[in-house]
Amino acid sequence: MKDNIVYLDNSATTKPHPDILKTFVQVNEQYYANPASIHEAGVTANTLLMRAREQVAQLLNTEAKEIIFTAGGTEANNMAIFGIARVSMHKGKHIITTQIEHPSVLEAVKRLEEEGFEVDYLRVDGNGVISLDELREKIRKDTILVSIMHVNNEMGAIQPIEQAATIIHENSRAMFHVDAVQSFGKLPVAFNGEAGPDIVSISGHKIHALKGSGVIALRKSFKMAPYIVGGGQEFGLRSGTVAVPQAVAFAKAARLAVESMDNTYQKYAAWQQDIYTFLKGFDHDIYLLSTKQSAPYITSFSVRGLKGEILINALQKQGVIVSTSSACSSKQTKTSHVVEALNIDPAFKKGVLRMSFGMQTTEADITAFKQAFAKVMKQLKGDLVK
Repeated sequence: MKDNIVYLDNSATTKPHPDILKTFVQVNEQYYANPASIHEAGVTANTLLMRAREQVAQLLNTEAKEIIFTAGGTEANNMAIFGIARVSMHKGKHIITTQIEHPSVLEAVKRLEEEGFEVDYLRVDGNGVISLDELREKIRKDTILVSIMHVNNEMGAIQPIEQAATIIHENSRAMFHVDAVQSFGKLPVAFNGEAGPDIVSISGHKIHALKGSGVIALRKSFKMAPYIVGGGQEFGLRSGTVAVPQAVAFAKAARLAVESMDNTYQKYAAWQQDIYTFLKGFDHDIYLLSTKQSAPYITSFSVRGLKGEILINALQKQGVIVSTSSACSSKQTKTSHVVEALNIDPAFKKGVLRMSFGMQTTEADITAFKQAFAKVMKQLKGDLVK
């Protein structure tokens, strides 16, 4: 990627932090032994792995034995959903999730539906937020799993996780899984007794760590079906030689993200408000999918009568990188399931743009985006935007 590119697609992936890259290389060079080996080099690698596990556990207010390293958010979501559902099916086969989850959750529960599980999908309002009353109505005695994302990856809607946890724990024996891939390190995410989730999924490459790293974290020990069987690594839940360099790099990225969270939040909020004010100048041609209640680091909006792909290409020619929605669905031609769930005016369904900030985003990047977008709108407006 060119050095002068303005990168505003951090919800898709982030550029690895230089210090984290250095850590990754150093561990690969010096601590490359298998952490399951009993020789000195293996014991040293395992000590490093356990230290990384403890660091992540401290950030989440849980114990090291409740941290399982994964290859990313998709695996963590799959592991949680299949692991809980298949070990709990003797208690019931009812699952609750939402209409706007990441595909790694939606496709997992669809697979379970094919296996005979029953799934209820919570609707969202125009702000992309679930109804707690509907959640309360949907919970049953045979509900075994509720999976609700913390921050939506396409438009930044923040779900009322703490209130949902209270409802779930007071009215059922269901386990509460939260996809925190888009929130960890940017909004507070930690276990707090019953007033929170039972299990969370986190991805490294969303917080300036490396692709191929992630975590599934538990509030307390409970039985789960193994996700990968073999040598019994990761407490028997995910067999296979553990990637110590990825785990150590993830732990460092997690610490850096949490330590800087307050400062980055204020910075992102100011930039988002600046973008909102700027977009108001285009009057009826812009529809904001993100709201003032959305996460400040994701701003999603749509341009009347234009396709997102056209806007992306035009902005790219100006040196600015944004996305249409989720990187996991942006190559598909159909309208995003999140946009469909919001039930917006059809004139805006195809023109969605998502811009997302990261630790390396600057004030100059925001200015460059505004200048590029104004130029692109002037070029494309003509007869295309009414």
